[in-house]
Amino acid sequence: MKISGKIIIIALAICLVGSLAVAMATEQEADEMSTANEAWQKLMDGNARFVNNEPEVKDFVSEREAVVAGQSPFATVITCSDSRVPPEYIFDQGIGDVFVIRVAGNVVDSVVLGSVEYGVEHLHTPIFVVLGHQSCGAVTAAVQGGAEGNIESIMDEIEPAVEAAEKTGKTEGELVDEAIDQSIDLVIESTLEGSPITKELVEEGKLVIVGAKYYLDTGEVEQLSWIDAAALAEMEAEESEETKATVNASETKITVTDKVETVGIPGDIIPEDYEPASDIPGDIIPPEDE
Repeated sequence: MKISGKIIIIALAICLVGSLAVAMATEQEADEMSTANEAWQKLMDGNARFVNNEPEVKDFVSEREAVVAGQSPFATVITCSDSRVPPEYIFDQGIGDVFVIRVAGNVVDSVVLGSVEYGVEHLHTPIFVVLGHQSCGAVTAAVQGGAEGNIESIMDEIEPAVEAAEKTGKTEGELVDEAIDQSIDLVIESTLEGSPITKELVEEGKLVIVGAKYYLDTGEVEQLSWIDAAALAEMEAEESEETKATVNASETKITVTDKVETVGIPGDIIPEDYEPASDIPGDIIPPEDE
């Protein structure tokens, strides 16, 4: 009985430890999500101040001195190089608050993805914002077609977004707006596809990717998408189903039955004394009995 009692106590202890581990993991997941939510809220609060022309008073000397030893931004932001779209002003943030990556058209390549990974993996920002904007010159040029020099490489990256926008049937100004939205989605997809590090952080609940759009005329930032671990899993499930459907369609075959028909020759066409020539050599055929 004493031994049985000890076994029961040990079993209960194991169950308790397991429950605590699950609880701690759940709490940690919630904390990480809360951090992403708080980071986004901090950006949106700053945007509200920017829109209302009520920016916080900043002491740039103190801010500069505070980050001499290192940086710890709370958000990574990629946006267009357009001079009208400065993230620090749009979100009313100070020195060292936001890790910013700027490139015409928001396009991503291996170099840009390296910068993204530095922000989300090395600096541990809990949120990564893909910020497109109204009247983007790069997207407009891609819609209109044609570019000179190395700008053409930017157009090539944006072209899939333009093609997706054209399928909606929109034209002129609406087509550009749609292409801008599609481009934001394309950047997110390209990041997840081209950066396993970033994708893994999202899957582990350590990072949230937000698609957002800045309006030049009002100064407001609109959230378009929120990609956390659950949303990513749903996206991958949908892609898997689409892939299966495509494969099944490509594997569908039309079965053709080869049928050889025997053609009969009417007897009145063949002479009565006709004998078909033999292909067998004469020396093989035994002579007829005399």
